[in-house]
Amino acid sequence: MAALAVKRVYEPVAESDGQRVLVDRLWPRGLSKEKAHLDLWLKDIAPSDELRHWFGHDPALWDEFQKRYRAELEGRGEALAALRALTAKGKVTLLFAAHDEEHNNAVALAAYLREA
Repeated sequence: MAALAVKRVYEPVAESDGQRVLVDRLWPRGLSKEKAHLDLWLKDIAPSDELRHWFGHDPALWDEFQKRYRAELEGRGEALAALRALTAKGKVTLLFAAHDEEHNNAVALAAYLREA
């Protein structure tokens, strides 16, 4: 697998980002499509609304969130295939909007992809 990075969507775009893929279900608040510079918005790979609300970015729930999200990812073959196809071509940066840069779905997704 090519290089995989994780970055907050509000951070400046860098040439080193490669393909920029937003992996959130909801569009980032206050960000225009032009400023996001996305190559793909893969909302189908994001956690379900139920899981997202349950987690609420509470670091105490992080380990359980990752387990539940991985279980959801097992049923998202089409979205995973699209993402893996991109990573086969070169660097991909998974973008997220959350303030917590360590406990979010993009970090969990990157770990899942690296292990798979």
